[in-house]
Amino acid sequence: MKVTQATPAATATRTSSKLPRVAAAGAAAALVVLAVSTPAFAHVTVQPEGEAAKGGYAVVDFKVPNERDDASTTKLEVSLPADHPLASVMPQPVDGWDVKVTTSKLAKPITSHGQKIDEAVSKVTWTATGKGIRPGYFQKFPLSVGQLPEDTDQLVFKALQTYSNKEVVRWIEVQKEGQEEPQNPAPSLTLSDAAEGSHGSTAKGASSAEDAKDAKSTAAESTDSSDTTARVLGVVGIAVGAAGVAYGVLAGRRRSGAGA
Repeated sequence: MKVTQATPAATATRTSSKLPRVAAAGAAAALVVLAVSTPAFAHVTVQPEGEAAKGGYAVVDFKVPNERDDASTTKLEVSLPADHPLASVMPQPVDGWDVKVTTSKLAKPITSHGQKIDEAVSKVTWTATGKGIRPGYFQKFPLSVGQLPEDTDQLVFKALQTYSNKEVVRWIEVQKEGQEEPQNPAPSLTLSDAAEGSHGSTAKGASSAEDAKDAKSTAAESTDSSDTTARVLGVVGIAVGAAGVAYGVLAGRRRSGAGA
């Protein structure tokens, strides 16, 4: 059998032909590692504390991360949705920040709790009184809002983030269905469906009245039961006491008879 040995030139040719494929595989692996190790781009977002149900009230937090290494966030301006105005908007105090609430006339008045409202909060502005949000940190800005609309699944809030170097980042791009997330998306609050029977002040009032009536009835029943128990225990105590006295008298007579 004839054995053919590969020449050095042939070996070099095969080795060199593999190099491009090895290099390509290495580059692809490096890209994967880079994609995994790179942190996600942080945005200004809004999330409810608990649930944000249609027709109800909720506390929502605007979460603001600092995305700069050489500047602090010193101001946040949040514009409330004009197409779904909120009758009640109350900010919670945040240490180190001043807050200003701006109201505007509504193009179309709304009705809340039976009252007609022709103006509502259009913007809330937080301004740092100190150093603001430093690099590597974030801050939450809470708002109590309501009543939440019942004819939409989400509310969009447009926000402006100002840095200490005067840079302004505009988080105002609305996410469109079926498209990629925009570079500077506006904070969006998803609304959940309300539980059955939770809509409207009348239903809530009726429920509260029924609860109060049930509680009163239960308390009355408890009082009657306690009184009955006390009476029974009193009668039993009297009977036991009488039996004890009778036993003592009888025992004394027996002892007297035995001594005689």
